[in-house]
Amino acid sequence: MVFRFLLLSDEVEDFRREIQIDADATFFDLHKVILASTGFKDGEMSSFFLCGDDWEKETEITLTEMDTSSEEDAYIMQDSVLNDFLEDEKQRLMYVFDYMTERAFFIELREIITGKDLDEGICTKSQGDPPAQFIDFNDFELKTTGLDTGENFYGDESYDLDELDAEGFDGLEDTLPLPDDDKF
Repeated sequence: MVFRFLLLSDEVEDFRREIQIDADATFFDLHKVILASTGFKDGEMSSFFLCGDDWEKETEITLTEMDTSSEEDAYIMQDSVLNDFLEDEKQRLMYVFDYMTERAFFIELREIITGKDLDEGICTKSQGDPPAQFIDFNDFELKTTGLDTGENFYGDESYDLDELDAEGFDGLEDTLPLPDDDKF
């Protein structure tokens, strides 16, 4: 079984990545495909969050083991198989790639393809440049002074989290055409 994910950024409007990966792969394998598809540097702290319908963070799956209370379950990417956590199409995740400023990709499980297997995950469609992996924390503080996260999220006056909630990811693939599969 193969999972087909769509990745979006709230910072770069035309950024899109489609990733296909075997359902028996780990979150670490998915992490590696995301890094390869964006050109991000390896070795930085990152986490996946399973999210509810309103993008509220629920279960965290970290790159490395964190010192957490014994009351909370701790999940590590290397040990966490996608199929154990993801069951339904349209399931939402966040991939936090910059812990200092909580910058993340919004991910949706677009399709579960049965009867197909992949040896390794691949980026099947790529559009737009990813946001910068790192931003100067001082610059970020200056831009966010007096930030109203309802209207001015990440400094973008037009950003509205409800845009992702109202229609989900439906139709986003049609908004800007993705390159043909044979180019990748």
